[in-house]
Amino acid sequence: MTLDDPTRKRLDEIIGSDRVVLFMKGTRHQPQCGFSATLVQILDTLVPEYTTVDVLADPRVREGIKEYSSWPTIPQLYVAGEFLGGCDIVREMYSSGELRKALAAEGAASGRA
Repeated sequence: MTLDDPTRKRLDEIIGSDRVVLFMKGTRHQPQCGFSATLVQILDTLVPEYTTVDVLADPRVREGIKEYSSWPTIPQLYVAGEFLGGCDIVREMYSSGELRKALAAEGAASGRA
């Protein structure tokens, strides 16, 4: 899929709408895959509020975000507009403490997520 301008603009707006944005399958309170559930559990321990986007609700967002980030899988985590990674990378960042630092550096850990 080639990312068209309207979809790119929509993704820009979603990513810019909050400091922490998680593109996932399902919702924060009802993840629809184990990888999405893992990232929700991690984020719930670090930040009180963040935005989730259910990619299952919109095929254009689901395919578009993969093209946007040049990353083939969902979930995808963005902090302050920057793509951090998918489940494995974010899990490693959490284990090493790097994720907590990234969130704190962006002000997300202060409750302004």
